Amino acid sequence: MILIDTTVWIDFFRGTDSPEKRTLEHLLQKGTMVAITDIILTEILRGIPHDKEYQMVKRQLNSFPCLTAKAPRTFVHAADLYRRCRKKGVTIRSTVDCLIAAVCLEHETALLHHDSDFTQLAKHTGLKIAKVDAA
Repeated sequence: MILIDTTVWIDFFRGTDSPEKRTLEHLLQKGTMVAITDIILTEILRGIPHDKEYQMVKRQLNSFPCLTAKAPRTFVHAADLYRRCRKKGVTIRSTVDCLIAAVCLEHETALLHHDSDFTQLAKHTGLKIAKVDAA
């Protein structure tokens, strides 16, 4: 299973070309299990201005497994990840990214993304990053 970050889903739904979007398309074509989190669901849906598109995207996203944060454990874990990076001299800009990373780590799931926060989190916390197709 691979968790797909908001950044990749936005490219996917907007039709923006990126290596990560092409990787997601390839994963879906192969039937690889992909997942979202409750936080990613919220991030994507909040940015959709038109009701018809909102309903279509919501329906599509609800067809994927949703890995959830467990309160308070995941939230403390996210704070610990942030603090670990800070001790290495790296500031993670987004608390949400720390929460997504914590969910991935707790579910032993790789993350497909294109966000520098996750690259830093992977470097300092053991977060697994999904391989991006070269094509």
